[in-house]
Amino acid sequence: MMDMDKLRRAVRDILEAVGEDPDREGLKETPDRVARMYGEIFSGLSSDPGEHLKIFKETGKHDELVFVKDIPLYSVCEHHLLPFIGRAHIAYIPRDGRIIGLSKFARIVDCFARRPQVQERLTGQIADFLYENLEPQGVAVFIQAEHLCMTMRGARAAGTVTETSALRGCMRSDARTRSEVTALLRGR
Repeated sequence: MMDMDKLRRAVRDILEAVGEDPDREGLKETPDRVARMYGEIFSGLSSDPGEHLKIFKETGKHDELVFVKDIPLYSVCEHHLLPFIGRAHIAYIPRDGRIIGLSKFARIVDCFARRPQVQERLTGQIADFLYENLEPQGVAVFIQAEHLCMTMRGARAAGTVTETSALRGCMRSDARTRSEVTALLRGR
């Protein structure tokens, strides 16, 4: 549970520390707005991605590749508390007819993204969660994101995109499957 009063005090302290007057008209409501924002963007700290994993057991053979591309992703870099924004792409090959609703992928991504994160860990967390709970033959997670900590400060390299991948099961061990997924990701 987030301590909203503590968040409001912290924001007020930051405003004072940078030389601002937290009581001036434009900033009076800022501590409350920022506290509510943190409650929203860090809501993944108190949510369980398992809530979104409703597995359907389909009859018949369902062992072909499923690929969901361009899932919007918004997270916060834990090093600078600045956003990174991008897209997640998830591929899996069902085992024994075990599938989930496609919209659940977006909810699972969002649940893990709404925490202080690094992109590398986020990618692995999503892949591990799906591999362990959906029990597919294989799963691949790709994330492409722009980090405002690189855009706004430091290198100031606007437009730079970081790509990460996590492969589990046959997506890692079978070169042909890995190639098929990579080709689909690249739009070939």
